Amino acid sequence: MSSTIAVDVVRVFTNEAGEHGNELGIVRSDASTSGREQAIAAELGFSETVFVDELGRRLSPDDGGSERTAVIRIFTPVAELPFAGHPSVGTAWWLAHEGSPVDVLLERAGDVRVRYDADRTWITGRASWAPHFEWMPLADPAQVDALDPAAVTAGHHYAYAWIDEEAGALRSRMFAPELGIAEDEATGAAAVRITTVLGRDLEILQGRGSRLSTRLGAGESVEVGGRTVADQRIEL
Repeated sequence: MSSTIAVDVVRVFTNEAGEHGNELGIVRSDASTSGREQAIAAELGFSETVFVDELGRRLSPDDGGSERTAVIRIFTPVAELPFAGHPSVGTAWWLAHEGSPVDVLLERAGDVRVRYDADRTWITGRASWAPHFEWMPLADPAQVDALDPAAVTAGHHYAYAWIDEEAGALRSRMFAPELGIAEDEATGAAAVRITTVLGRDLEILQGRGSRLSTRLGAGESVEVGGRTVADQRIEL
């Protein structure tokens, strides 16, 4: 590439010790990135890369006050997404970490509300914004662990089993080869959908050890939240 582009990398949905989590590349959009977003995301190779286009303020539709906004675009290595959970949570956390917390992320799917709560960042999504998944309910977590990503060659597949059904604890893995993602370490959009499917709040253990929490809301809205940590800064 002809110019240097700074990329902040964070890990989203870590455990309490800051381990695991899904890597996310975050780029501030400017003239050097305009029209090159897909190529940059492909070169980075993360499951998603976010481009932060604009920070601003607008009147709140609830109380007429002011709310802080950011316009973002989300790319996998092969396609742009209208909405995704781990990029939304990670970008909201990163903006606050950089001194610019927001109330709403303006994404192509719609307005994604943000809530900060101690060491967790929460966003509210809608099931209809997420891709359609092939659900793979299995008998126990060991069967989820034994799956081979290479055996999945198309579509979006979400495998899950109860760790503790009474407590809402779920073990999961997600495979999306058509998006250039052999296996996603932590998938917020899938967490939104599976929460709607199962009709209850969940505590999800995904991938190698990532942790996602969900809260079922009104209609098709679901909050998904977790911890994010800074990982590294790289340049292209």
